[in-house]
Amino acid sequence: MAEQRKERKRIKSTERKFTLRMQKKLVVLFFLVLSAFVGLSIKLFYIGKDNGKEYEKQVLSQQQYDSTTLPFKRGDILDRNGTVLATSERVYNLIVDSKLVLDKEEYLQPTVNALRSCFPDIDQTELNRYLNENKEKDKNQRAQYKIFLRQLTYEEIEPFLDLEEDPKKGANIKGVWFEKEYKRYYPNGSLASDVIGFITEDNKGTFGLEEYYNDILNGTTGREYGYLNDDSILERTVKPAVDGYTAVSTLDANVQSIAEKYLNKFMEEYRDNAREGLGANNLGCIVMEVDTGNVLAMASAPGFDLNDPKDISALYTPEEIAAMEADGTVYDAYNQLWRNYCISDTYEPGSTMKPFTVASALDCGAITGNEVYMCNGKREIGGWPIACHNTYGDGEITVKQAVEKSCNVALMYIAEAEGKNNFCAYQRNFNFGLKTNIDLAGEARTVGLLYTEDNMGPTELATNSFGQSFNVTMIQMITGFCSLINGGNYYEPHMVSRIISQDGSTVQTIEPRVLKQTISPSVSDTIVDYCNGVVTEGTGVTARPAGYAIGGKTGTAETLPRGNDEYVVSFMGYAPADDPQIAIYVVVDRPNVADQDDAKFATKLVRSILTEALPYLGIFMTEEVTEKEQEELDALQLENTNHYRQQAVSGNDIPTEEAGEGGAEGTGEEGGDGGTGTGGAGDGEEDTEGASRGEIWKTFEKDPETGNYIDPDTGHQIDPETGHDLEAGSLIGPQAGVAGGGVQPDTKDPR
Repeated sequence: MAEQRKERKRIKSTERKFTLRMQKKLVVLFFLVLSAFVGLSIKLFYIGKDNGKEYEKQVLSQQQYDSTTLPFKRGDILDRNGTVLATSERVYNLIVDSKLVLDKEEYLQPTVNALRSCFPDIDQTELNRYLNENKEKDKNQRAQYKIFLRQLTYEEIEPFLDLEEDPKKGANIKGVWFEKEYKRYYPNGSLASDVIGFITEDNKGTFGLEEYYNDILNGTTGREYGYLNDDSILERTVKPAVDGYTAVSTLDANVQSIAEKYLNKFMEEYRDNAREGLGANNLGCIVMEVDTGNVLAMASAPGFDLNDPKDISALYTPEEIAAMEADGTVYDAYNQLWRNYCISDTYEPGSTMKPFTVASALDCGAITGNEVYMCNGKREIGGWPIACHNTYGDGEITVKQAVEKSCNVALMYIAEAEGKNNFCAYQRNFNFGLKTNIDLAGEARTVGLLYTEDNMGPTELATNSFGQSFNVTMIQMITGFCSLINGGNYYEPHMVSRIISQDGSTVQTIEPRVLKQTISPSVSDTIVDYCNGVVTEGTGVTARPAGYAIGGKTGTAETLPRGNDEYVVSFMGYAPADDPQIAIYVVVDRPNVADQDDAKFATKLVRSILTEALPYLGIFMTEEVTEKEQEELDALQLENTNHYRQQAVSGNDIPTEEAGEGGAEGTGEEGGDGGTGTGGAGDGEEDTEGASRGEIWKTFEKDPETGNYIDPDTGHQIDPETGHDLEAGSLIGPQAGVAGGGVQPDTKDPR
């Protein structure tokens, strides 16, 4: 018992001692801890006050909270059948984040090795420099964004992505990511290059449809926002990108391809022929629907690769390109190549203007179409002797024959009867001097390139009547010509028929629009009859494709300065002859030959293009095909569609040769006789005799080498078909008198 009491006493004594000691220590410890917390709180307060922003940036820099731009997809450009002419493909930019690559030593080498193996084109010197420079910097100062490769396809980045996802090989590959964007791609290369145009790096259209419809094709960029909320939790919100609309063009890729094939063939066939260079300074072709203004094809040569528009190696040697880059003129070469000849360049139309002159004179009643004129090879107007293309004259010639044989003298009489006021008014009515407002960027203004009633004298009226002394564009000519042959309806030309969204729904439909009536339907019928005769009896015989009857008009225009033996030759026509559905216009600007003033350079191009285009467009043949023509069709693997038409013909159908006669008499208009006409066309026998008197050159001896006739008096070469003196020079001779002043009218600039 005694021992138990002693033990309890000892324990109580010990408890009392521990409690007192510990209480003191606890009090001291409590105050120490409290003091530490107070000190730390004070320190944190001052840190937040003095360096809070800096530390906040360091913390936030480690969070992926910043804003990211989401690219839109630019809308496609399609042809009328849905063929893709321009599209945008997703591509990727390779980005290297040095902060992540250098975060740990074991990340550096595996990442660099992966980049080198998967992307051989990466600039390794630049990559090493970039990483070494940032290695010397503080962690928070290291760059996180640098593009090393641009516009990679998914196939190009896929090996790296597979390597990165490999659990063993990709574990230490860090700091590489791929930024998404879109690259413009043109699947057909140079097809319709002048029409489509291209874009710059910032999605801005340049030339053609890309520029004209830039705002419609472009969409709106999106954004992905990251931010820290009140609880310091990372939040993200996405504003998606809005893709651009797609433009459905009126172009037919197949017709376009046919036109370009023959233009390029011409360029190569006549390359380095009479001079060093391509087959012509420029070539242009437009194919248009007569009753809508829809452009089926618009081609010019030379073209360029839309995927590499600055590649001019096909036109210039490396030395020439280097010289142009050195003197700063290389962009002049680019712009010359990129411009659309069919809408941007002006030239004198030549004899393709004659149907316009005759139509306006018929429509205003200045002539009836029954007049007969005498052509002796030239006529003096305002003191200037102005020659006909037929040096020896066409003799007595009717209005219809004047168009068929392209007689300048007869056209001067017709314009004289019409008068300058009517002539200028109809020029404006056909939209010469004004823009057509076709939906393409770069259409030329020609308002200052025409004479007006105030500054047009008799000589200017005479030369204007057959297409000299004023300038036009190709799109002006073919649009006005369509109104001549479709009943007088002037349609606004256009290149796009619909605008659709990315899901295929129609946003806008662009319907054909008649802007005005240029001539009466009866006059239109007469002009069709006259132009049909150009191909059957006149200067356009070589334009007729196998199995088809077409109409049209040839053109040959002297360039400035007169007498330089440089010409723009052309043919403007339509098919079928009895019911025009499509019009075609081909211009050859200074062909690379010794004798340029030959419209056959244009007519043969028209023939080649229509031979393939008409069957494709579903227009059946109407004429018998010769054995030679059948061989041509077989070589092109084209079917003779004549039997389709023959199966549908009834016994009551009028034979082709009897259709369309008497067009001149159908106008029923009264008017002057042109001053020198007889007032009647006469009978067919008299017309034939008149034509014979106008073909005196066919009695001359032929040059066996050239096939041309030789004038015994001058020794000049004479065109065997037209009687044109190939060595005569300008149509305008030396001034015979004082009237009109001392300036040659054709060199006078109407501006």
